[in-house]
Amino acid sequence: MNLNPYISFQNTAREALEFYQSVLGGDLELSDFSDYPDMGVDPAETDLIMHGQLTTEDGLVLMAADTPSGMPYTAPAGLAVSLSGDDADRLQRAWDGLSEGGTVGMPYEEPPWGGRFGMVTDRFGIDWMVALNA
Repeated sequence: MNLNPYISFQNTAREALEFYQSVLGGDLELSDFSDYPDMGVDPAETDLIMHGQLTTEDGLVLMAADTPSGMPYTAPAGLAVSLSGDDADRLQRAWDGLSEGGTVGMPYEEPPWGGRFGMVTDRFGIDWMVALNA
């Protein structure tokens, strides 16, 4: 069994997933709505992402899709994607990338419990928590 974040976007899934690939590395697989003509999506939106999956060499999996205008959309709220581990350099690079063009809610620094921790809303409006284990 796996538990993976699946983020809903409205018209920016391709750009967001390509950004996440530039930050986290890995292989990116994208399928747009033109691959599934029976979905009934407006012809002007067939280039939107029906399903995208980023898989990194160390097993991180992040999935996302666009929500076409004919479907209800609610921006993600009340949750965060958490990225943690013990590779200080990799986590610092991830933090630097995710915070570029984003809004830092809590700087990535040493919290009272040790290690490093920070919270950021990236340029696509997705909340992230980055934690270096103590």
